[in-house]
Amino acid sequence: MKILVTGAAGFIGSKIAYLLAKRGDVVVGIDNINDYYDVRLKYGRLRELGIAEGSVCLEWNREYKSSLFDNLTFYRMGIDNKEALTNLFAAQKFDKVVNLAAQAGVRYSITNPYAYLTSNLVGFLNILECCRNFPVQHLLYASSSSVYGLNKKAPFSEDDMVVSPVSLYAASKKSNELMAHSYSKLYGIPTTGLRYFTVYGPWGRPDMAPMLFAKAISEGQPINVFNNGDMIRDFTFIDDIAFGSIQTLDKPPVAEKCENEVPYKVYNIGCSHPVKLLDFINEIEQALGKKAQMVMKPMQPGDVYMTNADTTHLETEIGYKPHVILHDGIRQFIDWYQSDKNPLR
Repeated sequence: MKILVTGAAGFIGSKIAYLLAKRGDVVVGIDNINDYYDVRLKYGRLRELGIAEGSVCLEWNREYKSSLFDNLTFYRMGIDNKEALTNLFAAQKFDKVVNLAAQAGVRYSITNPYAYLTSNLVGFLNILECCRNFPVQHLLYASSSSVYGLNKKAPFSEDDMVVSPVSLYAASKKSNELMAHSYSKLYGIPTTGLRYFTVYGPWGRPDMAPMLFAKAISEGQPINVFNNGDMIRDFTFIDDIAFGSIQTLDKPPVAEKCENEVPYKVYNIGCSHPVKLLDFINEIEQALGKKAQMVMKPMQPGDVYMTNADTTHLETEIGYKPHVILHDGIRQFIDWYQSDKNPLR
């Protein structure tokens, strides 16, 4: 299989690209390597793929070959560049696409809303158009648990109504699901959206709680704990997320088995064992051997009290089963955080 992975310098995308290449698929990764967060982390992930050894800046739209995998190449390219993306699809003739390229961050969408229109809406439309004009067997794309918004029923199920987003980021992800459905209906493109719940682990984003907490506690600095610590998150280890994503990629929806015979699916992917934020902090404290200085804060705009995934559909239809418990996942994360592999140490 020849598979395009967009967002290949990202947290989830780099892991999926690595696993696909390792099992023998031909992988083409793209990423615009923007500066939403420290690009040293993005280049570090690329080095794990054998790309950009020692580089500080990659040229746009140029092919880079992996030094680790002869079946993996990378292009610095944004999905908002319609011409470049179209030319790539025309030349490569992909069998499947994993679209993880997006402007991330709930809070960032409060202050920089236009960034989400460009990447999450225009960019996703470009992906859909390319999948229409250069037919693929399956488009797997990233949605988010944030689409559940003000939903108070727990655990969150794909059968719940999701019409109350509390951030533009969440609204853009729900829009992706609607856009994908229309293309599945109109053009018969098999599409699957994965609603990722809170992902953590080695190589995680520096703007997310695990990295923020680990950095502050390590340096003896205070950490901000929002909603006075009264929050619950379905923390899911990166390996479980990546393996589950690939399992889903391998099983495209079949029209005859889908609602209204549209080859379209949306699944939750999480751990299904949500934990209290204070318990999560305690695990980091234990792994670091240091106590946190906690500053209690009110709930931030765009945040929700709880995320809790019902993964029954993904388990029964795809065979997904997470394996990494929080204690072991935090240990692996902290081991990486304190190692020389972490470019932000």
